[in-house]
Amino acid sequence: MMQHRPQTTVVLAMSADGKIADVRRGPARFGSKADKAHLETQIAASDAVLFGAGTLRAYGTTLTVSHPQLVQQRIQEGKPAQPVHIVITHSALFAPEVRFFQQPVERWLLTTTKGKLVATAGFDQIMVWETPTGEVDISAALQHLLTLGITRLTVLGGGELVAAMLELDLIDELWLTVCPLILGGASAPTPVGGQGFSPEIAPQLQLLEVQTVDQEVFLRYRLQRPID
Repeated sequence: MMQHRPQTTVVLAMSADGKIADVRRGPARFGSKADKAHLETQIAASDAVLFGAGTLRAYGTTLTVSHPQLVQQRIQEGKPAQPVHIVITHSALFAPEVRFFQQPVERWLLTTTKGKLVATAGFDQIMVWETPTGEVDISAALQHLLTLGITRLTVLGGGELVAAMLELDLIDELWLTVCPLILGGASAPTPVGGQGFSPEIAPQLQLLEVQTVDQEVFLRYRLQRPID
């Protein structure tokens, strides 16, 4: 099927009970060094990474490509040392002192007309793609990213963004790291938030790969789509 948007992969770590953070929704730092290396590899293979405002507020930073071999590989491929880091939000309310705005990456903002009015000056590019209801038009935005040379996009969360993109059929693959702990909590976020899907319309997955490193399991899935 011809794609008129970037190849899009979600990469998330979760607890054994399927939580990507605890009930306080703080930064999830329970993944191992192997999980961090896996995430960095996925980021290094991308032209851009996309994450929601809640993820930025929780961490205050983004993960950069730091391994010399990965940086060198990008440069040899004619790419900048770091992919573009794109924050998606309809409100664009951020504290300008967060460390993200001092990190050595190119920062883009994907927002609405309202968000652009209050956006901090720390972004290199501000893109407005808006639906008639005032939300970010993710489908149109991804089509635009493709025209800017973004052919591989990695989504780093959170669950509400992943849910919205699944509803719009904008995700191709998921990498889920299952970490050996139980977080619990009815209000703790999961990889997919939103309103949920009934079994009749739930996105179906094909398991492509399973890796086990120490106590963690790395699962790679592909979204199944009808063959035209």
